[in-house]
Amino acid sequence: MKSSIKICAFLLLLTALSLGSQVYAQQKYDLLLKGGHVIDPKNKISAIRDVAIANGKVVTVAAKIDPAEALKVVDVSGYYVTPGLIDIHVHVYTGTGERNSYAGDNSVYPDGFTFRSGVTTVADAGCAGWRNFEDFKQRIIDRSKTRVLAFINIVGNGMRGGKFEQDLMDMEAKPAADMALRYKDLIIGVKTAHYGGPEWTPVEHAVEAGTMANIPVMVDFGIDHPERPLSELVTKKLRPGDIYTHLYSGLRHEQVESGKVNPALWEGRKRGVIFDVGHGGGSFLWRLAIPAVKEGFLPDSLSTDLHIGSMNSGMKDMLNVMDKFLAMGLSLDEVILRSTWNPAREIRHEELGHLSPGAAADVVVLRVEKGSFGFVDMYGARLKGTQKLDAELTLRDGKVVYDLNGITRPDWNTLPRDYRQTGDARWDAITPAPARRGGG
Repeated sequence: MKSSIKICAFLLLLTALSLGSQVYAQQKYDLLLKGGHVIDPKNKISAIRDVAIANGKVVTVAAKIDPAEALKVVDVSGYYVTPGLIDIHVHVYTGTGERNSYAGDNSVYPDGFTFRSGVTTVADAGCAGWRNFEDFKQRIIDRSKTRVLAFINIVGNGMRGGKFEQDLMDMEAKPAADMALRYKDLIIGVKTAHYGGPEWTPVEHAVEAGTMANIPVMVDFGIDHPERPLSELVTKKLRPGDIYTHLYSGLRHEQVESGKVNPALWEGRKRGVIFDVGHGGGSFLWRLAIPAVKEGFLPDSLSTDLHIGSMNSGMKDMLNVMDKFLAMGLSLDEVILRSTWNPAREIRHEELGHLSPGAAADVVVLRVEKGSFGFVDMYGARLKGTQKLDAELTLRDGKVVYDLNGITRPDWNTLPRDYRQTGDARWDAITPAPARRGGG
């Protein structure tokens, strides 16, 4: 009798395991975002769509996907679903303890500022040069959940302040190019910035290094000098695909006396030069940006220039920069293009910035709030707006890394009295229980 009971119990266990395996086999997707308005500029999608994700990748984007095929279904109706935002101008080489240095205290740790703003990829804009890039990699890049890429500074010592950044002898093309070639997957460009002299050396050596490594150059043009005018920079010195950042600063004759955009910028654009916002704490003016946008000179990419001097000033975060362009009349589709697919192409990482099948499932779910809001420039001048963006949910490689209002979570009073983790490691990177394959 006892042996019969044991056999029956064993058969029941086998049946349960088999049924569990069948249930899991039917679950083709780890996560399904259902009913949101997808904006995917690369694929020319701006419509209500479902997004299915498995093993960290986008599997399909379609009008209707059966929720029974997904382990986890999240209702995102009423929200916008876009690729994870890409911010190509940040400063995140911190932790060295060096005062007044962007290879130190002036930079910020990326993870505290990215996911809550829908940003999944950043490019550090020249904090490290060839002498200290590997320290930056070990301290920040290798330890961050955010995808951190980098422009390497043409200054070997990087962005460590005046005595370093004004040292023409430390602006060597070959060592910078060699380091870029050593870390092709991480170093996406060369940066020159903050130079105060009249020489073209920083730009010329940065372009030389960029040519050697076959990567673009980003230029923060430093102090304005008649010996090196902006017009010559964008029409002669820079190559197609090189990036002029701080487009709306007004500090280097981006606007002429008539209030129009400097004609040289139009010429530069025809040549293929890229124009980036790089808002920062001191590089964005309404009195330049608004007339330029009305004239039709829009930025190719939006970026924050995030650092300790900008994060609480006129620039708050990536969404705040996007809000400003919505307030100036751009559509949400236009703003998303300049925050996803355009920057991905500019840094030559075209595997990012879109929701194509097989792409890394970096995704943000955005809410558009309506109301009365204000947006501030570098001098504290305000522009009123009627809408602003909030990141409701952020996924990095298909897993939840930020969930503002818990839309992926069960209500507490529906759970067992002694509940613990509510997530599953297949879709959750915040409070995951171990992945349990086979329907366990």
